[in-house]
Amino acid sequence: MSILFALVTALGFGAGDFSAGLAARRLDVRVSTLMVQALVTLAAIVAVLLSSGDGLTGHVMVWGAAAGVANGFAVTLLYYGLAVGRMSIVATLTGLIGAVLPILVGVVRGDPLSALSAAGIVLAIPAIALVSWHPASGGAAKSSGAIWGSLAGIGGGIYYIALDQAGHASGAWPIAVTQVVSVLVLIPLALRSLLAERPTLGRSSLAPVLFAGLGVGIATIALQAAFNSGGQLAIVVVVFSLYPGVTALFARFILAEHWIITQRIGLLAALTAVVLVSIGSN
Repeated sequence: MSILFALVTALGFGAGDFSAGLAARRLDVRVSTLMVQALVTLAAIVAVLLSSGDGLTGHVMVWGAAAGVANGFAVTLLYYGLAVGRMSIVATLTGLIGAVLPILVGVVRGDPLSALSAAGIVLAIPAIALVSWHPASGGAAKSSGAIWGSLAGIGGGIYYIALDQAGHASGAWPIAVTQVVSVLVLIPLALRSLLAERPTLGRSSLAPVLFAGLGVGIATIALQAAFNSGGQLAIVVVVFSLYPGVTALFARFILAEHWIITQRIGLLAALTAVVLVSIGSN
C-alpha cells in the first residue's frame, strides 16, 4: 500500500502544480496561490486526524511557522514561474534545487554525505544547466522561467529544512501549522491584489484552482498515509520524488511544450539526481 500511496502523492503534486500554473495564467498569482493553499490547509487538517503523533508542541509551532513563511513565498514563486515560463523547466528546477539544498546545508553543519547523495548533487550541476537553457529562434540561448524555478527551489529547500527541524513525533501537525501560516502570509498579498485589480472570478479561473487544491490536498493526505503504512521509506521517497516529472509530462502533452534533445537529457538527469539525493538522505 505504501507504494500506491506514494504514487498518488507524486501524481497529486505533479497534477496540482500543473493546474496551479494554469490558474496563475488566468488569475493573479497571489489570489490563486492563496485559494489553492487554503484548500490544501483543509487537507492538512484531515492528515492530522490520520496522524496526530504526540500532539502540537511549542517546538512544532515555531518550526512549522518558519516552514509556513518559506512555503508561502516558495509556492507563489513556483506558481508564477509556471504561469510565465515553461512548466517543465520551472517544475524540474524547483524539485531539484529543493531536494539538493537541504543536503548541502546539512553538509555545512557537519552531517555525513552519503555516496548516493553526493552522486545526485554532482549530477544536478549539469542537469540544471541543460534544463535551464533553450535556444531561441535566432540561435541564441535564453532562459525560460529558470530564475523563478530556481528561486522557488531555494524557498522549497528552506521549507524542507524547517519542516525537518519540527521533527516527526507530532505526526502531521507540522504540516498543518505550515499550511495555516502559509495562508496567513498570503492573505495580505492577495487582498492587495483584490482591492487594486478587482479580478473577475469565473469558471475558467476557478476550475484550475479547485483542481490544484484537490490534487495537492490529496497528495498531502496520501504522503502522510504512505509514511504511516509501514512500507520501506526509501521506496516511498523515490516514487514521491518523481512528481516534477509528472508536471513536465502534463506540460508536454497538454500544452505541447517542445523539448530539444539537450533538455530531454537534462530532465532525465534532473529526475535521476532528485531520486539519488532522496534515497541517500533517508
